[in-house]
Amino acid sequence: MRSYSKSCVYQIYVKSFADSNKDGIGDIPGIIGKLDYLADLGVDYLWLTPFFTSPMNDNGYDVADYRRINPCFGTMEDVERLIAEAKKRGILLMFDMVFNHTSTEHEWFRRALAGEKEYQDYYIFKDPVDGKEPTNWQSKFGGSAWEFVPSLGKYYLHLFDRTQADLNWENPKVREELKQVIRFWKDKGVGGFRFDVVNLISKPAVWEDDTIGDGRRFYTDGPHVHEYLKELVADTGIADMMTVGEMSSTSVEQCIRYTRPSERELAMAFSFHHLKVDYKDGDKWSLMEPDFKQLRDLFATWQEQMQDADGWNALFFNNHDQPRAISRFGDDDTYRRESGKMLGLLIHGMRGTPYIYQGEEIGTPNAGFTTIDEYRDVESLNYYEILRANGKSEAEALEILAERSRDNGRTPMLWTEEEYAGFSEREPWLAFPRNRKGISVEEQMQQEDSILAFYRKLIQLRKELAVLSEGDIRFLDTPEGTIGYERRFEGQRLIVLCNLCDRAIAIPSEEWQQGELLLDSYEQPPTDVTMLRPYEGRARVQNEK
Repeated sequence: MRSYSKSCVYQIYVKSFADSNKDGIGDIPGIIGKLDYLADLGVDYLWLTPFFTSPMNDNGYDVADYRRINPCFGTMEDVERLIAEAKKRGILLMFDMVFNHTSTEHEWFRRALAGEKEYQDYYIFKDPVDGKEPTNWQSKFGGSAWEFVPSLGKYYLHLFDRTQADLNWENPKVREELKQVIRFWKDKGVGGFRFDVVNLISKPAVWEDDTIGDGRRFYTDGPHVHEYLKELVADTGIADMMTVGEMSSTSVEQCIRYTRPSERELAMAFSFHHLKVDYKDGDKWSLMEPDFKQLRDLFATWQEQMQDADGWNALFFNNHDQPRAISRFGDDDTYRRESGKMLGLLIHGMRGTPYIYQGEEIGTPNAGFTTIDEYRDVESLNYYEILRANGKSEAEALEILAERSRDNGRTPMLWTEEEYAGFSEREPWLAFPRNRKGISVEEQMQQEDSILAFYRKLIQLRKELAVLSEGDIRFLDTPEGTIGYERRFEGQRLIVLCNLCDRAIAIPSEEWQQGELLLDSYEQPPTDVTMLRPYEGRARVQNEK
């Protein structure tokens, strides 16, 4: 049994969770003030997005100092108090380590620009090739992945924004610096670590143009990535802690290696293939309706293959880089309550460790922004210009952003029905969702059948039912538009059936209708157990002979 198989992680986007000092920006003391809410919800870990010193070009994922706190979020004393107060409530902190790159304002990069050879080797500087970029690779935020520095006559690699320079993990000094960061926070009492795009840290030995893509095939799951992770984990003593790696464009086979306990690398992995089922031709910025058959098949592949090879999944639909799942795969209007619960059941019933992203537990919808001035995300602003340059009208570009922007997941937490939603006492850094009426924590605390109450049950059941935390999983052949699977453990069988459509769908197998009704996304039990109502999620438990 894995120590974290009964655990649930709650992700906090610090900037948007709770504002204690009335400046419109969430902060560490704000989180402390909400710890009782999180303890009542039942979560075991809090994953905090980066709150370290940063110019905030990518909202903290451009770190300028891994050991100092950005003043807009609080002080080191605030962080130490958060760790201690959370621990009193049985909650551990998971910090977000951005180790693929640093901000170009980091001291290391400043010294590199000043001409210090030692620090130039902390990053990936290359000479021009035929007077231009060393390769034709593209940044994940749009444009070239290379930035020229005239004073040095060299380019540096940035797989993300040009203010996020990639670190050179081949340099043992860099690896030691990053180990010291882990040791520093571990000594402070941090209980786990999330590693940002960690499968990109090992770059290729040969640098060449990509004639068929954007370059990612050359640096994803690179030649020394497993070696580097093993070294990092062993030398910092975090092998038995809760660790998760964000894996960009990876494979099942790689994630098995990253997470199999015998490898001594990471406890679990985030993969994102299931969040691309509404990308037309694999392009995030081209819209299409979700392909639910593909979603089902991807879940089945990752769940069953990771199980068979002793890997472990991080289970999620939402995070700070994704649009809200209830708007994307459910119905955030007519069937908001039912589809919010159904999506929660679909994820929490699977094999792995579930992650809840702030506001998911109350069914927070997409932002609904209608002008470019409402957006703050660097990726969204960049791609708005790219879309316009590629011939999209303003209305078309805004329609795409409304569906795809990362700001959809970054709107401030809806605590109350007040003007500023109990998040702050002034206008926040990013606007609230336009469709927010009746969605707040305050409102749902008073409702026995709320999405919030349903999530509380999901978290508790994972602790109580071994079939949820330990059981094997197998996906069922259910009708199009539905996803079903079974979990089995020591004579108990759990069957989960979910309808992702706005119409009722018949579930033919009598076998799947038997047993105790454990959970249903509808308040009233079904009158006809052979039918799944629109956006219904249903779980039954059977005790086998």
